[in-house]
Amino acid sequence: MAQKFGNIHPWQRIAPWFRGFDGLLAFAVLLLACAGLMTMYSSGFDHGTRFEDHGRNMLLAGAILFFVAQIPPQRLMSLAVPLYVVGVTLLLAVAVMGVTKKGATRWLNVGIIIQPSEILKIAVPLMLSWWFQKREGQLRPLDFVVAGGLLAVPIGLIVKQPDLGTAILVLSAGMSVIFFAGLSWKLLLPPLLIGLVGVALVVGFEPQLCADGVRWPVLHDYQQQRICTLLDPSRDPLGKGFHIIQGMIAIGSGGFWGKGFMQGTQTHLEFIPERTTDFIFAAFSEEFGLIGNLLLIAGFIFLVLRGLAIALEAPTLFSRLLAGSITLIFFTYAFVNMGMVSGILPVVGVPLPFISYGGTAMVTLGMGLGILMSIAKSKRLVQS
Repeated sequence: MAQKFGNIHPWQRIAPWFRGFDGLLAFAVLLLACAGLMTMYSSGFDHGTRFEDHGRNMLLAGAILFFVAQIPPQRLMSLAVPLYVVGVTLLLAVAVMGVTKKGATRWLNVGIIIQPSEILKIAVPLMLSWWFQKREGQLRPLDFVVAGGLLAVPIGLIVKQPDLGTAILVLSAGMSVIFFAGLSWKLLLPPLLIGLVGVALVVGFEPQLCADGVRWPVLHDYQQQRICTLLDPSRDPLGKGFHIIQGMIAIGSGGFWGKGFMQGTQTHLEFIPERTTDFIFAAFSEEFGLIGNLLLIAGFIFLVLRGLAIALEAPTLFSRLLAGSITLIFFTYAFVNMGMVSGILPVVGVPLPFISYGGTAMVTLGMGLGILMSIAKSKRLVQS
């Protein structure tokens, strides 16, 4: 028996760990990761150890993906309430004794510096998916109200830090769960219409609303300035409008084919601020042009469509809601980042998945992909 076991090929021993992995999803992630490494090598060439650190962060995210993929969805569901409670508790701790940097209190010192709001990107969709799974077959309007409350608590704490970018991501993840659970379009249309009217009023009366001394209710001063800068970057071209102007110049200068790998002048002459983090899409656009942008967008679209396909094929309501919301997190990341760099959305500090530098965001992405892989594996195991 021992001799027979000894003749087993090493791959046969580890193959069960990879059984059920979604090959198409892994392929999409691999292509985007390669694009991220190429772009980081160029944009971070004279930026210390950014390229090496980015590669290390990707390996860490890959390890987390592999580990989380081994956890069955039933076990993930049992972790939903504890993870949500821990996340909200840490947000409360941030409000009381958080670390403040550049006017924002978003971090907590627990021996190491952590950003608890990142936990909620996963904890909120987990919690809401758990809630609707428990209410399956007996949903009432009150259940959607409770779900809204579960979403509002962390959103309110994150906005107070303030961290509008993370709040948008958590809100989109939570709202996608609520919508997929059966929230009627009729309830979504009124706030959408109110928002469109508000945008129209701001655009129409921009000179008056953005004049010196005018203060908007609810929004912080820096949030108001970002909106006004978006509407007219030339009002402060060397200050608050510099990011948007230089990003658009870099995107436009790439033309159809791009300037070529390592040939981006806006990038290497350091005209693009935050060229390895939030504005890395501008560096990518300059070197790879419109063709590169279309291929990159196609990669993200393929990733999102594959994630939604996994959600549609998931065996339980919990798995379907969770897979759908995790997938839309990737969509929101990419859409908001490309939009703000292109000058069609305010700058809110959202990274581009797999492309931008950042260890915390990469860990969150790895966890999200691991959950999608776990759900895909559970579907295949059920079928077999």
